[in-house]
Amino acid sequence: MEFAPGIVDKLRSQAERFHELTDLLGDPEVASDPKRMTAVLKERGQLDAPAQLSGRIARIDTARAECREVLDDKDAEADLRELAQEELAELDAQAEALDEEIKSVLVVEEGDDADKIIVEIRAGAGGDEATLFAADLWRIYQHFIDSQKGWKMEVLEASPTDVGGFKELILAVSGPGVWRRLRFESGGHRVQRVPSTETQGRIHTSAATVAVLPEAEEVELVIDPTELRIDTMRASGAGGQHVNKTESCVRVTHLPTGTMVVCMDGKSQHKNRAQAMRILR
Repeated sequence: MEFAPGIVDKLRSQAERFHELTDLLGDPEVASDPKRMTAVLKERGQLDAPAQLSGRIARIDTARAECREVLDDKDAEADLRELAQEELAELDAQAEALDEEIKSVLVVEEGDDADKIIVEIRAGAGGDEATLFAADLWRIYQHFIDSQKGWKMEVLEASPTDVGGFKELILAVSGPGVWRRLRFESGGHRVQRVPSTETQGRIHTSAATVAVLPEAEEVELVIDPTELRIDTMRASGAGGQHVNKTESCVRVTHLPTGTMVVCMDGKSQHKNRAQAMRILR
């Protein structure tokens, strides 16, 4: 098979842009501007796969041309012509496989390349069993994320219950393709089972909701500090001497929308404030 000229041209253009950005990384002006450097690194990372594909297409096309040159040479030895024919068949098979990879890279929706997301898991109807189900969902996602190369997960906020479940969990997940792979997890999840909290063997139906959102960077979304109300208070719950002795709990309210975020997991007020702003964005 032959590669479509339009696809080849598009990949070649993206490869050229990739090399331009690579050269920009060595520019002192770019290196001294953190925001611009971040933008360059992000765009370059998005173009890495197309640049690699463009290079593979070029190598296959070059090898094909060499094989056809041998086949067109009437003076070439029979053994050499046979080897060229076999190699050409193998190159055609490689081209078909590469064509499928190209489709998976180029046929994407806007935002599919997001590599940072926020996952929110909340217990729904079902009481304690629903909080246990929320914890099970978290563990399922944790195992899946651990199995993916280059993926990382961070717990931003957690509201545990006395039975070992969670009323709410907010996770930050990063890695190549996280949004594309996990975005369809959003929605309601339901389980029917005999929970560990049940003493009479009855089947319970419990629910939990999952929301998956691309994480907005500071460079992408600027929040006016004058539109925020930030309150500090003493944390509550288990925590030893730290609890109720320092005002480490932070509540950030975005006044125009009424959106409110509370963070109290960390012992540092500064850390909780940074986490709250991250979730708010």
